[in-house]
Amino acid sequence: MTDKSRSERITQTRGRQATKGVISGRYSLSVGDPDKACPKEWKWTPLAAVARLESGHTPSRRVPHYWDGDIPWIGIRDATENHGRTIYSTYQTVTQAGIDNSAARVLPAGTVCLSRTASIGYVVVMGCPMATSQDFVNWVCSEAIDSHFLKYVLLSEHSSMFRFASGTTHQTIYFPEVKAFHVCMPNIHEQRAITHILGTLDDKIELNRRMNETLEAMARALFKAWFVDFEPVRAKAEGRDTGLPPHLTELFPSRLVNSELGEVPEGWKTGTIGSVAENPRRGVAPEKIEPGTPYIGLEHMPRHSIALVDWGYADDLESNKFEFKQGEILFGKLRPYFHKVGVAPVDGVCSTDILVVVPKEAEWFGFVLGHVSSVDFVNHTYAGSTGTKMPRTNWRDMAGYEVAMPSRLIAQFFTQQIRPLVERINVNVHASRTLATMRDALLPKLISGEIRVRDAERFVRERI
Repeated sequence: MTDKSRSERITQTRGRQATKGVISGRYSLSVGDPDKACPKEWKWTPLAAVARLESGHTPSRRVPHYWDGDIPWIGIRDATENHGRTIYSTYQTVTQAGIDNSAARVLPAGTVCLSRTASIGYVVVMGCPMATSQDFVNWVCSEAIDSHFLKYVLLSEHSSMFRFASGTTHQTIYFPEVKAFHVCMPNIHEQRAITHILGTLDDKIELNRRMNETLEAMARALFKAWFVDFEPVRAKAEGRDTGLPPHLTELFPSRLVNSELGEVPEGWKTGTIGSVAENPRRGVAPEKIEPGTPYIGLEHMPRHSIALVDWGYADDLESNKFEFKQGEILFGKLRPYFHKVGVAPVDGVCSTDILVVVPKEAEWFGFVLGHVSSVDFVNHTYAGSTGTKMPRTNWRDMAGYEVAMPSRLIAQFFTQQIRPLVERINVNVHASRTLATMRDALLPKLISGEIRVRDAERFVRERI
């Protein structure tokens, strides 16, 4: 069978069309005219000619000493949570013995990784030597192609990766397709100029992300000190400086007493989250939702972060949703162990698999946020959830979570410390959204040569 006859068969059976994109399978391109897709002085190049293709592998999980070693091992979660980024650490690691006794390989820094099954089309770049699971195809780039240029090429084609996939239940991009990928390439100098422009925007987004991590860590540390470890109380009991202004120090007692929750500050009562927070169920039918209204689903919520950077729009929703207001707390009730809890950066609507949590009085905001975003609270909701395959929690169980209740003044002063941090997080969220919109507008135009480097540089300078 010739390449062309195979291409025509694949096009018919998988619904593909001849593409004029940046990257494509050889067979799809053979029924079109790929030369028209490349600007002058660029050329279609087989990716395999400029980058070595490597597969991944998973060492046996039945052998404990193959795991928890010093070698980072990229799994699907690493890719979906770090899409488009260079990564230096992973959720799981393997040992040299795991590498030696499996088909896994340690690949060099700069290797570009594309998820090919489960969650297709996610891209990361290795920041140091790593291995990957078999869910990835990996390219070790030669001097002819910049690894970050290849990353941006793959990112520009993220939404179209499924046209190379096969299967119904679990779609997969198989290696014959991957081996046929072609890339429309300029020379290495222009590649690097393109990656510099896009990388500048990504660097600013990454800086905002790290800043938000720092702000959130500060908020968590303060919450833990005041309401978990009771550090001001312990300091007063031991005659140490609390580190707080005198008017705040006076609000804390000077001893701990036993309670059903363990040791708590003297005078504090045992209460529940439900005594200071509520779950407003503002249901709204799809026909009542204005087009362009921000929409947050579980897929938009990151794990272990209150910063909600991503959201969609309610233009094609077909089922009832809940309304939320900017600054309210959103809690993912489906599979609560995923720990999806965040502060809404906008007014909008959310999936009914998300609970809206609001303090009954404004001064309790920080106290409520600190508890419902804590690991202990999430574990409590999971323990009480119903369903085996798709466990769900509910507000009744959440509201019954027992806590040591401070005075209203302490809660008020704590919120005064926390709100500026949360507001700064949301400012960074909106700044990153603006930068991402700019990057996403430039990405396909730069990668295809539709806009040239000089024009793109001027565009970016005028806006940042």
